[in-house]
Amino acid sequence: MRFFPGKSPDRFILDRDTQIRAWKKANQKMGWGIGQEEFDSIGHPPEITDKDRKDGFVGAGLFYGFGDDGGGHSDAVLSGKLAWEYAVGSRKREGGIWKCEYVRFDDSKFIRLRQDTAARPKGFYFRKVQLGKKYHKMSVARVRKELGRDVGFGPEGIQFVTITHPHYMKIMDGEEIPFISLPDYDVAPHGFADFYDAPFLLSGGNMLGMGVGNVSRPYPRYGSGSLR
Repeated sequence: MRFFPGKSPDRFILDRDTQIRAWKKANQKMGWGIGQEEFDSIGHPPEITDKDRKDGFVGAGLFYGFGDDGGGHSDAVLSGKLAWEYAVGSRKREGGIWKCEYVRFDDSKFIRLRQDTAARPKGFYFRKVQLGKKYHKMSVARVRKELGRDVGFGPEGIQFVTITHPHYMKIMDGEEIPFISLPDYDVAPHGFADFYDAPFLLSGGNMLGMGVGNVSRPYPRYGSGSLR
C-alpha cells in the first residue's frame, strides 16, 4: 500500500483491484459467503469528472449491500453492522475500537436508514465519494437539505474506513481532514423513535471510534461524507 505526501484526500483513494482484494480478504475472514462469480462481475469505477472534483468528490469506493430490506434492496443497517464487526476483529490487534452504546445495529428502534434517501442495491456497487471536506463544520440536518441528487454516507462510510481504506483513519485529524459523519443513518438514542442523532466515525491514537451527535448541531471537527 502506497502513502503519499500531504493530506489531499484524493491521494489516498485506492485503485479498483486493491479494493477488490480488500473485500476478498474480509469475505474470507468473516465467512460472508460472497461468491467468486460476484467478484468476477464487478465492473469498473465511474470516471471522476471536473464537475465532480469541483463538488469535492475525490474518487470511487467499492461497496457491498448485504441482506434484503423486504423491497428488493439490501439491508443498509446490516451492511454497516457486518463491516463494523469486521473492524472489531481487526482493530483488536491494531490499536482498539469503540462504539457508542446508542448505536445498536440489531435493534431497529435505535438505528435505521433515513427515510428520505435512496435504498441501497444488493451486491457490489461503485460510488463516487466525497469524504466530508465539502461539508466540514456543517450540521447533518443542513447537509441533508443540500445533498440534492447525491446521498449521504450510510453503510458506505463504515465499509470505506474499515474494509477498503483502513489507512484513511490514520490521517483523519478533525481539522484538515475532518472526521466523517454518516448522514444517511438515523439514530434514536433512547429507542423511542426519537431519531434526532446521526453516527460519526473518528480516530485518535490509532483507535477507531463510532459516536453519535445531534443532527441539528454543527460539530467543528466533523464533515458529512456523501456519494454520487
